[in-house]
Amino acid sequence: MTLSLSTMWAQQDRFVADMHLFAQEAAAMGYDAIEIAHSTAEAPFERLLSYPGVPISSIHAPAPLVRDGANRANGSLNLASLDDDERRAAIGYTKKTIDLTKQAGGRYVVVHLGGVGRPMFDAEKEMRRLYDSGTRDGERMDELRDVCYRQRAETAEPWLEQARATLRELAEHAEAHEIGLGIENRLHYHEIPLPAEAEWLCAGYAPEVVGYWHDVGHAEVQARLGLVSKRLWLDTNGVRTLGSHLHDVTGLADHRAPGNGDVDWSYIAAGLPAGALRVFEINQGQPAAGVAAAIGFLRERGVV
Repeated sequence: MTLSLSTMWAQQDRFVADMHLFAQEAAAMGYDAIEIAHSTAEAPFERLLSYPGVPISSIHAPAPLVRDGANRANGSLNLASLDDDERRAAIGYTKKTIDLTKQAGGRYVVVHLGGVGRPMFDAEKEMRRLYDSGTRDGERMDELRDVCYRQRAETAEPWLEQARATLRELAEHAEAHEIGLGIENRLHYHEIPLPAEAEWLCAGYAPEVVGYWHDVGHAEVQARLGLVSKRLWLDTNGVRTLGSHLHDVTGLADHRAPGNGDVDWSYIAAGLPAGALRVFEINQGQPAAGVAAAIGFLRERGVV
């Protein structure tokens, strides 16, 4: 079983100056491989590719991070956009990531397949404010959930069709490069996919070409808001799961080192296929001791 550490943790001055140091520290902690995050800029990205000691398991599209003529980060572009110029630009960046993954010897590209519009729904914003202030349920939270459900259901169809068309093009490019695309569950309710949408989008593709990518923190946050059952993701898409992003959650704050939060890992241990890649996606604010201890913590719980 391959255990990979995301360069999300490498967004620190000491590593950005020389990503070889990050690769060496990851190996010393017991990680077998590295996933390059979409927040990784071009110079650190290229420096990491030149390090021979730790393999690249996967790259999170679109990477490396670049900005276009309008100063938009490539990661902000919507692969499901109804604006074809934006969607074509997003596809181009993702195809480039696929090319670089092949060049680096990686196996998977993690894809954010866009959203139903761009901004988070106002109702979800209010739900998050209420949750952070201590209101976890009640009449107002129920009303806001209903608004989210209705708004997405009434507006999703054209965006989903664009997402499906985008995926068709990306899958053709990825298959030619022998790269698997992992469609990741997202942090916000307006984003694509929901569990049934992930199943629908993956249908018709060979499992090694297009599959599901389970982000533990994203699933946990949506469940804490009462919007999507965290168990439904793997219950629906477990057999198509290519990989996972493993991180802990406190309140609605994710990307904590496993063990530095209160996620119940039992459903992950039960539902995540043995062959799925395990990527520890931990943010740069987490101490090194916690990043090193995360492997043992999840091994004790049967996740790795």
